[in-house]
Amino acid sequence: MSVASSIADTLQELAVDPATGLTTAEAEARLARYGPNQLRGRKPKTILQLLLGQLNDALIYVLFGAVVITIFLGEYVDAVIILVVIFVNAGLGVVQEVKAGNAIEALRQLATPRALVRRDGQVREIDSAAVVPGDVLVLDAGRFVAADVRLLESANLQIEESALTGESVPASKDARAVLPAADTPLGDRCNAAFMSTLVSYGRGTGVVTATGMRTEVGKIATIIDQEEASQTPLEKRLHRLGKTLGQVAVGICVLMFGIAYLQGRDLLDMFLTAVSLAVASIPEGLAAIVAVVLSIGVTAMSKRNAIIRRLPAVETLGSVNVVCSDKTGTLTQNRMTVTRCFLPGSAADLPIGEGQAAELPEEARQLAQALILCSDATYADGQGTGDPTEIALLVFGDQLGLDRRQLTNSNPRVGERAFESDRKLMSTLTDEAGRLRVFTKGAIDSLLPRCTHVRENGRDVPLTEAHRAAVQQATERMSDQALRTLAAAYRPVDHPVPPEEMEQNLVLLGLVGMIDPPREEVRDAIRQAASAGITTVMITGDHRHTAFAIARDLGIAVDLGQAVTGEEVNRYPDEELRRRIADYRVFARVSPEHKVRIVRAFRERGNVVSMTGDGVNDAPSLNAADIGVAMGLSGTDVARNAADMILTDDNFATIISAIEQGRNIYNNIKKAVIFLLASNAGEVVAMIGSILAGLPVPLLPTQLLWINLLTDTLPAIALGMDPGDPDVMQELPRQPQESFFAHGAGWRVATGGALIGLLTMFAFWFGYYEHGRSPFDAAVPADVTLYARTMAFMTIVACQLLYALTFRHPHKSIFQTGLLTNRYLVGAVLLGLGLQLLALYVPLLQRAFQLRPLDGPGWLTVIGLGLLPVLVSEISKLVQRRRGAAVAAPRPL
Repeated sequence: MSVASSIADTLQELAVDPATGLTTAEAEARLARYGPNQLRGRKPKTILQLLLGQLNDALIYVLFGAVVITIFLGEYVDAVIILVVIFVNAGLGVVQEVKAGNAIEALRQLATPRALVRRDGQVREIDSAAVVPGDVLVLDAGRFVAADVRLLESANLQIEESALTGESVPASKDARAVLPAADTPLGDRCNAAFMSTLVSYGRGTGVVTATGMRTEVGKIATIIDQEEASQTPLEKRLHRLGKTLGQVAVGICVLMFGIAYLQGRDLLDMFLTAVSLAVASIPEGLAAIVAVVLSIGVTAMSKRNAIIRRLPAVETLGSVNVVCSDKTGTLTQNRMTVTRCFLPGSAADLPIGEGQAAELPEEARQLAQALILCSDATYADGQGTGDPTEIALLVFGDQLGLDRRQLTNSNPRVGERAFESDRKLMSTLTDEAGRLRVFTKGAIDSLLPRCTHVRENGRDVPLTEAHRAAVQQATERMSDQALRTLAAAYRPVDHPVPPEEMEQNLVLLGLVGMIDPPREEVRDAIRQAASAGITTVMITGDHRHTAFAIARDLGIAVDLGQAVTGEEVNRYPDEELRRRIADYRVFARVSPEHKVRIVRAFRERGNVVSMTGDGVNDAPSLNAADIGVAMGLSGTDVARNAADMILTDDNFATIISAIEQGRNIYNNIKKAVIFLLASNAGEVVAMIGSILAGLPVPLLPTQLLWINLLTDTLPAIALGMDPGDPDVMQELPRQPQESFFAHGAGWRVATGGALIGLLTMFAFWFGYYEHGRSPFDAAVPADVTLYARTMAFMTIVACQLLYALTFRHPHKSIFQTGLLTNRYLVGAVLLGLGLQLLALYVPLLQRAFQLRPLDGPGWLTVIGLGLLPVLVSEISKLVQRRRGAAVAAPRPL
């Protein structure tokens, strides 16, 4: 069945008589054939499957290898710590994934529990799950539509479809219409109604053409169900890093063991050392640090009205360079508002807004009075009932300072002629203390031919061709601004007139133009996004001209050529759409399927895409985007459950704030990763360099594990809690494929690691030299070797802890960032140094780590060597600043 079929053809195809409906037996047979009228979802994963999925990661495999090795070395406490890190991290992931799997369930709950159907010649109420194709549904105001239907009858029928189409105004329905094509956009299918939409006005009947997963809502559920979850950029980077670290660990083991064999060293001791160093080369705390940093970011963002549903999504926000936004309720206020009015005799349209009411002539108040008295809507205390257009007219009266309650009480309605879609007019007859007047409102094309006079300068004067031309020009001006126009007229009468005679010899009062206006804060947010290299794109179910007018007003688009419709998108194969996608900023009259194609086309061009929305029709594209952002106040449950982030204030500007937070969070994670790798590289350089030089090993396995699990991890966590760079939004978005080692970070790992390693080797040599010995001597007293290892141990820890202070910014000096602006980092450095002193002077720990106290020259050497990486880093940054900090090149859409 299609919307291009006539009523007769549809009934014939469904084999049903609209007067009697289906028989009970036939309904049961069709229920068995088509199944219940419910939405299905994929079988949910068990907790065990979710947990195994979280553990299926290269870095986790490496950590499990570290557990086995530490158990082999007898370091059971370290093994337990690593296992706790693994399973806490996996547990956080499972919790987030469980929360994210509710989109289909929310869709199922949208279906109304009861429906009115005609069966066996009688109207009865049944459970909506029992509705089958061919059932005749009875639709009345306030009732949800239980399935997709082809309308049979419609009387002033209006249906709220914004959750499916994105349009803020209820759609008027006409059962007699036969559409030209089966693929007519959803918002233009005036002869059909859809499952989960709400009848807001009038009544009608329709024959069910689709149920369950075959409905338009069911198609959305299918798209969500089939969308494969993709890894975030952070997850991809960590996955690659885990593989690399695993390969490095194995390589280090093989290299050291091979060198020891060739040098004739004790193979068992060297095997334990090689394994320990391999473990030391892996930052075991990295997974936990990332989880902690992301969790801190989630908490901070919740205070900024952004709730994150998937932890890795926090970091992904920082990579976003395309924000695809729904129009209605996201960029706009989702309420119709009168912004212009035209009065006969006026030279131009009159703006309507705050503070402008006093400047309007009396005729504007007479126009507002007519619109109020010819309305069935209500509005009080910010809440309204009825058609959004009529509510906007009541607010228009409030803006002009009218007392609506007094007006309606003093002008009781004594007669009316209801709105009909073919007339496009509504009329009322009121009585004001014996003075009878007809008030009519409707489309100007329908109203103007029924007018003989106009209200001009306080008098009723005959309607002339000049008046007609002025009205036509005003209508066109408002249409060019995507304003919806509505006109009003009146007529004084001497006696009550029947409804069919009301709309004759009318006096035109004027017309108003209304629109769903943009949110005030959105313009600045879009401007800020553009300065940060982020492109804003509008994707909406609204008409092209209306969407473009809003987009132009907001600064999203500058000419109509940047707007394209869903019908045009249909004509593009995927490859051509991918090629053309960068030319467009407005996508109008689109379906949920179009939105998904558009989001995918942007992503396939290498962009990181955020999609915002609030309706059921937005859920598939929210799911398909890198970051789905739903409105918390006006959004549907489906949109919220399909999204990665929910805005509790429905403020588009909050997205930009969240992107700023996401950029800082990624930078913090990168700081922690680069610091850990530079520190671990220092250990590797010191160990391998010493062995290649023929020296004894400068660090013992227990010392390596102590450094890796405690003194490295504390500053790394503190770097992850850094307040962030206030200038981060002046940078362009990161390339999606950019590694942790981009923009000189890899060079810093190499040079920092080499410097720390060489300084550690020097401290090891100095420990021998201070006692008049050489590490190459044939017989060295054990206490001298013990002292030299203590020098190496204290030096490498001092270098790493103090070096952490330089990681807060790649170019700014520690004095520019402020030493005390990250007190967590200062505290972590002091705590790490305190732990070293405990290890050095507490007898139990001293014996465990095989240390001995240092003398004065030893301490001076440790302090001097510890400060050297900070000094080298500061000099390097000074050179960079003088050359000009490198800025990432912009990438095309």
